[in-house]
Amino acid sequence: MQQARELENKKNKSAKARFYRKRVKIFNVINKIKLWPSRSGRLHGVRSIEVVGEMGKITTHCNKEFLVRDSRNSRAGRWLRNKWYFKACPDCRIPDWKIEKYGSTRFRRHQGSLLMDSAPESEEKD
Repeated sequence: MQQARELENKKNKSAKARFYRKRVKIFNVINKIKLWPSRSGRLHGVRSIEVVGEMGKITTHCNKEFLVRDSRNSRAGRWLRNKWYFKACPDCRIPDWKIEKYGSTRFRRHQGSLLMDSAPESEEKD
């Protein structure tokens, strides 16, 4: 009986708010939260990011690849900061806890992590 109450309390607890800076590079944000909003409004789970200069190739768990430019004002950046998406991709199988954690994340201009340590590895262009 007590285990059932503890389980209910864990479910009812809201996720802890995390704060990140608003004006950071989009690849740092994606590498940290591992989610990508596609143009159709689906939220994909990110498997890997390959950065070459200002461009990056994002590979999702459903084996889709997106070629994106590093921009702080992009559509994807706005969608990530404002948490806009229509539904999660069924092929990526994003767990509920990850969506709840993403929903509790806050982006502020003068407060939060600069995400310097979560930068993806970049490849040099020859």
